[in-house]
Amino acid sequence: MVEEEEKDVTWLQQLCRGDAKLYDVLSGSLPLDPIAGLAKEDLGILIEQAEKSVKDANYEEAVWKYRLVVDKAIFEATQHQEEKDRYIKVIRDLLSKTAQATERAKEKAEKEGRTGRVAALLKRIEHCKFVSERIEAVLEVASHYYNERLQILREKEKGEDRRKAKRADRMKEDREEERPEKRDKKREKEKTEKRLEEDKEERREAGEEKERGEERREKMLKTRR
Repeated sequence: MVEEEEKDVTWLQQLCRGDAKLYDVLSGSLPLDPIAGLAKEDLGILIEQAEKSVKDANYEEAVWKYRLVVDKAIFEATQHQEEKDRYIKVIRDLLSKTAQATERAKEKAEKEGRTGRVAALLKRIEHCKFVSERIEAVLEVASHYYNERLQILREKEKGEDRRKAKRADRMKEDREEERPEKRDKKREKEKTEKRLEEDKEERREAGEEKERGEERREKMLKTRR
């Protein structure tokens, strides 16, 4: 898992083409697994929850909830390119509301003398401004990033399904075998050779998947040059 995360970091850096600020912003917003790492609720529900926190003057909570909304909206925008313009408007509006809630939270933190929190909230306001101004670049990088991550996850799922099916077949074969003392030595040897060949094929397929992934990334990077 550590190796995968390191490769993922390198991949995102490559997509950002040396833009340190863009990488810094996106590295904290794009999860390895967008299905598991992003909020499950619909965008409309998430927005309502964030707005309720603002109405209740719970600005710290609102800042956190708006962050969830923005991250989810960016992911959805990458998966619905035909609605890109609409999503850009939605995201910019959310960023504006996030900045407003963050400003209110900052004012409260200043009154309470929480200098560390004030600095963090100022950084969040700058984050909102940057994403709003660079939304086209943000969505382009996020689109490449998420499409690759989703492809990897699909390939992993297929591989796991194959392994589960193989384990089930092997368990069935073992149950159908005679008692150990009556096993046919020739059949035992054939079964062992068969399983070794299956394992070799599994490693070959994994290698091919890795090569296909490297080729995909190379093609994507060429489109960013």
